[in-house]
Amino acid sequence: MRLILLVFGLFFLTRVFGQHDATRHSKRWADSVYQSLSPDERIGQLIVARLSIMDQKPRRVRFLMDSVEKYVQQYNLGGICLFQGDAQTQARYVNRLKQIAKTPILFSIDGEWGVAMRLYDSILPLPRQMMLGATRDEKMVKDYGSVVASQCKRLGIQMNYAPVIDVNNNPNNPVINDRSFGEDKQLVSRLGIAYMNGMQDAGVMACIKHFPGHGDVDVDSHLDLPVIRKSMAALDSLELYPFKQAIEAGSSSAMIAHLSIPAIDDRPNRPTSLSKKNIDTLLRQQLGFTGLAITDGLEMKGVKKFFPDGEAEVEAVIAGNDLLCLPDSIPLVVQKIRQAIDSGRLSWNEIETHVKRILQAKHQYVLPQNDTIALNNLVEDLNRDVPAMRRKVAEKAITLLSDHDRCFFPLKKRRAKRLAFVGVGVGQENAFARMLKAYYGADLFFVRQGFQTNDSLNLFLDSLKGYTKLIVGIHQLNRSPVNRFGMKDETLELIHQLQDSLRSMTFLFGNAYAASYFSAAKNLAICYEDDSIVHQTAFDLLRGKLDYRGKLPVTIQQKFSFGYGITTNMTALPDADPSLVHHLEEQLHQMDEKIELAILKKAMPGCSILAMENGKVFFEKNYGFETYNTNKPVDAGSIYDLASVTKILSTTLAVMKLKETGKIKLSDHIGKHLSELKKNRKAKLTIRQLLMHEAGLTPYLPFYRETLDSSGNPSSDFYSKQPSASFPICVAENMYFSKNGLDLFWKKYLESPLAKPGKYVYSDLGFILLGKIVERVSGKPLDAFVDSIFYRPMGLKRMGYRAANKFPSDWVIPSTTEHGFRNQPLRGWVHDPGAALMGGVAGHAGLFADARDIAAILQLLLQKGVWMDKSYLKPETIQEFTAYQHAESRRGLGFDKPEQHPSADEPYPAKLAGSSVFGHLGFTGTGVWADPEKNRVVVFLSNRVYEENNVFQKMRLRAFVFDQLYEALDNLHP
Repeated sequence: MRLILLVFGLFFLTRVFGQHDATRHSKRWADSVYQSLSPDERIGQLIVARLSIMDQKPRRVRFLMDSVEKYVQQYNLGGICLFQGDAQTQARYVNRLKQIAKTPILFSIDGEWGVAMRLYDSILPLPRQMMLGATRDEKMVKDYGSVVASQCKRLGIQMNYAPVIDVNNNPNNPVINDRSFGEDKQLVSRLGIAYMNGMQDAGVMACIKHFPGHGDVDVDSHLDLPVIRKSMAALDSLELYPFKQAIEAGSSSAMIAHLSIPAIDDRPNRPTSLSKKNIDTLLRQQLGFTGLAITDGLEMKGVKKFFPDGEAEVEAVIAGNDLLCLPDSIPLVVQKIRQAIDSGRLSWNEIETHVKRILQAKHQYVLPQNDTIALNNLVEDLNRDVPAMRRKVAEKAITLLSDHDRCFFPLKKRRAKRLAFVGVGVGQENAFARMLKAYYGADLFFVRQGFQTNDSLNLFLDSLKGYTKLIVGIHQLNRSPVNRFGMKDETLELIHQLQDSLRSMTFLFGNAYAASYFSAAKNLAICYEDDSIVHQTAFDLLRGKLDYRGKLPVTIQQKFSFGYGITTNMTALPDADPSLVHHLEEQLHQMDEKIELAILKKAMPGCSILAMENGKVFFEKNYGFETYNTNKPVDAGSIYDLASVTKILSTTLAVMKLKETGKIKLSDHIGKHLSELKKNRKAKLTIRQLLMHEAGLTPYLPFYRETLDSSGNPSSDFYSKQPSASFPICVAENMYFSKNGLDLFWKKYLESPLAKPGKYVYSDLGFILLGKIVERVSGKPLDAFVDSIFYRPMGLKRMGYRAANKFPSDWVIPSTTEHGFRNQPLRGWVHDPGAALMGGVAGHAGLFADARDIAAILQLLLQKGVWMDKSYLKPETIQEFTAYQHAESRRGLGFDKPEQHPSADEPYPAKLAGSSVFGHLGFTGTGVWADPEKNRVVVFLSNRVYEENNVFQKMRLRAFVFDQLYEALDNLHP
């Protein structure tokens, strides 16, 4: 123990002193550089100049390279901001400026949705932050930040003016609006920090903006100075909240807004960007910010209107800004700052503080990546990760606001024989129209604007009367709410006429706030962006390939509040009548109380429960949290490690299918399919015996223990932190099992003891062998086989093996933090050690799923193998496998069943389980059951192994829940 403490102490001290040395080295470098600069060059370090400008007449990009190069040489400018212009030209100029600069230049960009926000000639844009807000997915937003950072680094940019962490609580905000994550301060904080960390972890400086909060304005600070008349308490409770959180999380820079906020500084027309009370007192002293403070663009009229001719720049430095962003005249700024120093308004000590802070930031972010930019494949590299990220965001963001009578989702071909698409705002086919035409045979109509007369409008509407369904696409909206996002009266009238029918579905490809004009639509989805990838995603949602998951990041009038969004499940499990559901829930208070008690006693952190009858969901509820030390609740769609439930939902299903197709027989000796058993006694065992657990196999072999060293940790003989040809099997994060180890593992299993067959002894080994048989006979890995035959065709999006790689991490409930084998949290990594050594795919364990996808499989079996009009298994196969096989066993073939002679004290699986019931339990705290006689399904999912104890077993929660649900359902049908 002392040795462990000593090692930990040395590690801690090494980190502390390492960080201290880095800081000391950074300061020493900054001091040295500062001493080498002339007075004008020291002032020049404060200035960030633009590299290009967009001329309006004619509209074209004009690079300012001649003047920029001149001022870099004359004043040693501290920063250059990249604006419009093609990537190749930008890169060549950046390389040139790096060559001539006396000290490293901090290159920056205003790239909230990637570098395409400015370099839009050939670079694909990423979605805006409002769309990210609809996903509520922190991990994905952090990945988004990483993609932006990789673009910046490829173009030689070390600082990105993002993320926006303004809380957009004013729908009429003309300047922030869809650049914000939304109207909720906590959502903005969480996603803003995720974006920030994604960039900074990749080595690009993030810039939180616009301090102290630009969300509640209706004036564009590019055009005038907005005024926010709120009390300091009100600001503190909302606008400042995300900034406090981001500062605490380690923001490296902050952009200061041009706002008039009398509660902060009551001087007339005093922008917050020029206010010492705002920057020095509030930001630095009260909030503890230590990073770079940079002004918003000083060419904006919100500041120039009242402080022209270089005065804004002087006041900005006096206020405490480090960097002056985009001054109009650089020589004038240098002259004015020199004059302010001479007159005593500023001091060289203040300049020194700012410059050294800038230089230390450069030491951290610029020096490590100040190489020449390679021009080959530049555009391809900048675009490489964008399409995949756009697709991920679209899949989770598109928000269904109304779905009257479920008449559109999914829209099957047979229900769309006479389908018309009306594209409003476009004059020709776009990607959405082309897909509707190709897949459904839709007729296409395009209306760039509305109709000039009622007669022409009515004539157009008459032409649509023969169609059974209409898809309305609203395209090419303005980003700003000014003038109703660019929609004319005639356009709105047309859309309202089209929507006034149950047969129409409207997709709004634009700003969510624009939905306020269409809130009466019977069927409406917000898509946030208008590009081909979003079109493809909307089309996939329409035809049922994907589920709707998005939640509104803002409130749309009073009808659709923040967080609203209809989630769908394409496993097509309809809900029961709401009045019956409510009546059922009222009877389950005792169950709720016992589950809450179980969570309190640490029987499990939380659980998901679902019950169906006659193909409809009567009960679906989630309890508790993902773990004991988090406040993230279990929710609909939470994915669990199913443990031994894998046996029936994967391996047994696969065996059933192979038997039906004649590729195996239950009487087959397993040696017929596993050649390595040729000289092994196990070769004579039959597939039926394995399914029945009557093969005489050893119940469990903890082989993983043989791969640990004397301290109980993974041995380097068997494990590596990096994958290679010798260590190809991923068993956990950064942990790879050796090929030789797998061969030894398989050899041990094959040579394991064998008792006389015929007696029931539950064994994982039998299903490990069955999984291998499925792979040999089908010619596919087990996971690929069941996915291709069952899961994917059925539309199951949350069922599969290797969850850590297959699903977003926040979908998956952590199983445990394992000590002694993998020594890490298991979130998406299979809990069972044997399955882990097989790469997470095994016949006995490894499957992950949510409650609805599990219920879909069980309902398929109750529906005699038919799902969504397609047959997957024959009724006789299901009957054979789910029936008792003989009087001495409670087993079906693969499936578990109630005891034929149950104990009065502890009936298995529950007191009210009749003889027709079949299903299985899992070690991780799972249990799934189907009842052909009563046409019911019960699913219980938990991660009771998160902290292993015997409380879960003692409370018999799975049996209790089963009985409570059955009793309540029985009471619905007296």
